[in-house]
Amino acid sequence: MDRLERSRDSGRARDLWVCLGAYLVAAAVAQLTAWAVHDRHPILVAGAADLAATLVVFLFSLAFNNSSLYDPYWSVVPPFLALYWLLRSGAGGDPARQVVVLSLLAAWAIRLTANWLRRWRGLAHEDWRYASYRRAGAAYWPISFLGFHLMPTVLVFLGCLPLLAALSSGGRRFGVLDGIAAAVTLAAVLVEGLADRQLDRFLRDARPGQILDKGLWALSRHPNYFGEVLFWWGLWLFGLAAAPAWAWTVVGPAAITALFLGISIPMMDRHLMEHRPHYAEHRRLRSAFLPWFPRAR
Repeated sequence: MDRLERSRDSGRARDLWVCLGAYLVAAAVAQLTAWAVHDRHPILVAGAADLAATLVVFLFSLAFNNSSLYDPYWSVVPPFLALYWLLRSGAGGDPARQVVVLSLLAAWAIRLTANWLRRWRGLAHEDWRYASYRRAGAAYWPISFLGFHLMPTVLVFLGCLPLLAALSSGGRRFGVLDGIAAAVTLAAVLVEGLADRQLDRFLRDARPGQILDKGLWALSRHPNYFGEVLFWWGLWLFGLAAAPAWAWTVVGPAAITALFLGISIPMMDRHLMEHRPHYAEHRRLRSAFLPWFPRAR
């Protein structure tokens, strides 16, 4: 048994080096791309670099036959976009807002990436969401590129656009709306973190077919998703506080909300109903997204 555990740990460590190598290559290609188009608008430069990095990660996913290589991209890239836009904007931005935004963004990114790292089993395992599309045969990799790599990249990029307004010079001074944005964003990080922690504890001791209905999970079927979506709305509020003319960046959190409500939650509910006999009743009694009191039986 000890030998098997050591073998698993060794294989997982090796796979982590592969994943790290993929992201370092992606970062290098993104940097070269940004340099090649450095005289363009900051949104175009960041977007081109983001797409180039996504393509590199996809090629590694293809080479190692595992779309889950992309999974950490969601939380790894936003801090780099924020730092680029901060440096590109020059001096003059509101220091208080910059410190608060970057601190909250770092807390979210570090926690979410660490959560992925704790749960990741290595390249021998692929997320069930991706594996379910393997039946598509030769169409799987085009689906993977468009749906599992490119679409999340575009959504996260849109969600990050308010950061350009929040971190740039020329914005309004730190005010009441910033305080609201900070409260919303911090609450989002705490809710998502607590929900993930409760889920981890449950999964360690859960019996087959058992359903998590304690803590935040008593108020919502997917409180971790609620926390994630709330985070992106918090970033938008920061952008709005800095520059009301950037209200159009609401397309970012709106698109991410649509992703979770229209795809992620229905897909997860179907998966849980297939593997947990009493989940249909649990689904009837509890809110899908917004934390709220359970319905009466």
